[in-house]
Amino acid sequence: MRRNPYTFVGIVSLGIAATAIYFSLSLDIKLRDPEGFLGPAYVRLPLLALIFFAAGIVPQAIARYGFRGTIPGVRKVIQNDWTWARFSYIALGLLAFYTCYVSYRNLKSYLPELRPPSYDLELEKLDHWLFFGNYPSDILHSLLGTGIVAQIIAAIYVSYLMLIPITLGAYLVLNRDVSIGAWYATALSLNWVLGTISYYILPTVGPAFAFPTRFEEIDGTPASELQRSLFRSGRDFIENDQSSSIYGIAGFASLHVSVVFTACLFFEMTKIHPLLRITAWVYFVGTMLATVYFGWHYVSDDIAGLLIGWIAVMLGAWATGNTKRQRRKAAEGHSEVDHPDVFPHPDHEHEAAGATRSS
Repeated sequence: MRRNPYTFVGIVSLGIAATAIYFSLSLDIKLRDPEGFLGPAYVRLPLLALIFFAAGIVPQAIARYGFRGTIPGVRKVIQNDWTWARFSYIALGLLAFYTCYVSYRNLKSYLPELRPPSYDLELEKLDHWLFFGNYPSDILHSLLGTGIVAQIIAAIYVSYLMLIPITLGAYLVLNRDVSIGAWYATALSLNWVLGTISYYILPTVGPAFAFPTRFEEIDGTPASELQRSLFRSGRDFIENDQSSSIYGIAGFASLHVSVVFTACLFFEMTKIHPLLRITAWVYFVGTMLATVYFGWHYVSDDIAGLLIGWIAVMLGAWATGNTKRQRRKAAEGHSEVDHPDVFPHPDHEHEAAGATRSS
């Protein structure tokens, strides 16, 4: 089954899609495609792929054929370096991610019907006990203030919606080993699946929605605007589940934490440029702070998010043949998983050119 690195995530995406469709039919609630920056997911993901496609081709064309030969050079680069197999792998990665994400958003939207929030008070008391009679959000407000720092970490929190799809597009389009792109697509997709399960195991809405008066002093940031938008959409959905709104409030576990931790851990394991890794970890710290500072999550939500992120990366590595053991066996010529290199080797192009000159 695992000889193709996308087999596992393909099965997972079909499974969660079937689950979303089942509950959509049983609850008589239409499936919805959540919108984000650049419009609906089915628009922004292919658009990102096209952007990175251009980013991967145009510099190569300029380097090989010069600025004057850019346009014919692009055609030659596509002919020499791009195959239908390479296109299909990129499409599979985006499709799996899209399917899992949209299914997750719809299953999250069914929470008020299937598992109304009922554990906020318990997790709030746990936070209070863990911090010796204090609320962690109050501690952060005192330490960091509620001015410029609030704006900075709010921007970090909200930018997640844009940055994660961008990193996925970059890995799928620009990486030579397609199993690496499959690993990242699988890990991100597993976050949506595992996150959905956690929502139904321990349904909560988070401190800002359960105890809103504690967060009134940090109003006026992109994060608080997003909270108000989610509250309005959630109220519209509960009052009329046939409206175009989608319910998007859930606390346990924090998928902001799990997804960003997944990215950081993946970047470390694939050894990208150190500066990018440091930037990712700084971004992760800002995300962790924002989840508690703005009352999106309890501390236990973040801890659960770390666990989900770690499981997603490790399971994704196994499913795509990227564990140390699998890599070692592949190097010894006993691969359990194919690692197709769909980029023609640069030497092949030179050999072909030499053969042409000889003829």
